[in-house]
Amino acid sequence: MPYKKGQQWIAQVRKDGQRLNKVFQTKKEAKDWEAEMKRKPVNEWSEKTDMTCLIDWAEAYMDTVKVRFSDETYTEKRTMFKHFFKVIDPETPVSKLTPAMVMDHIVKQSQERGGNCANKDRKNLVAGWNWGMKYLTPVLPAPNPCLVEKMPEKRYPRYVPSEQDFWKVYKVAEGQDKLMLSAFLHLGARRGEIFRMKWDDVDFPSSRVRLWTKKRTDGTLEFDWLPITQELRKMLLGWWESRPVKESPFVFVCLNEGNFCQPHYGKPFTSRQHFMEKLCEKAGVKPFGFHGIRHLTASTLYKLGYEVAVIQIVLRHQSPSTTERYLRRIGLERVRDALENIAEAEEAEVIAISEMAKKRNGNVI
Repeated sequence: MPYKKGQQWIAQVRKDGQRLNKVFQTKKEAKDWEAEMKRKPVNEWSEKTDMTCLIDWAEAYMDTVKVRFSDETYTEKRTMFKHFFKVIDPETPVSKLTPAMVMDHIVKQSQERGGNCANKDRKNLVAGWNWGMKYLTPVLPAPNPCLVEKMPEKRYPRYVPSEQDFWKVYKVAEGQDKLMLSAFLHLGARRGEIFRMKWDDVDFPSSRVRLWTKKRTDGTLEFDWLPITQELRKMLLGWWESRPVKESPFVFVCLNEGNFCQPHYGKPFTSRQHFMEKLCEKAGVKPFGFHGIRHLTASTLYKLGYEVAVIQIVLRHQSPSTTERYLRRIGLERVRDALENIAEAEEAEVIAISEMAKKRNGNVI
């Protein structure tokens, strides 16, 4: 379908991996030319060109992302390209993309959406171009023009709910929702791991559960077995026997029969938007999300005295440094306690010295 650029119409044809553009003064001329070129075999395209444009690269990369990575990652990268092509013409040849153009885009995103969002876009652009330098035909030119400087960020610590707040929320939840909260807490699981859990993943005789994750560099779906507590096993068994949608292989499914949710009834969750927000509001606590519960699991284990290596296994981190980042907030609290102890020790020493001075003065008198 032709599109307008300025006062001209750009016709475009893609066929058998080849691409051809031509400029016309009217939309009708452009459409007629497109129809004619589509009828011709590629070897008869006298104006054939092997030039790759940015939109060709983006489409090819997103096809790969859709297969290899999670839906969340796919949406993130698709949104990135949406912002990118608002600033940079998608028909720009890849050879014409410069670091200056990318930097202008990143600066604009920083001004409009903040440094965090801008740097996330930069990360995805770099990854996409690296993919193109390796897999696209013809390969993208090197060096990577997306490797520009990062924008300043304002990082805020993730809110981790207190145990009291979690149990308040747990108390107002019902049925499947209460079981889901228990699963997040007892397993320290990610949202996607709970949402994709099937009954085949629950091994009742061995009291263990299999969690699948795509949280790997190459997007590979991998699983880990985790033991389940007696309490969680009891709840899962009770839900297995009383679940209303017995034909579903998934443990957690949509049970809302309202008009908006009717098409999703009996299907596994993908997001549960506003679910935790509404529960927190009902319980009268500061809002927190599913990932906040994962942090709560880590902090609770740490406070109970378990070493980082054990917590790493529970959270299924490949690197202990990732686990240490989870525990950093607790570490700061321990530093605060240590400083308070120093202050108390100093105060006690001052009092002791003062008492000794009084005694000496009394002896002199």
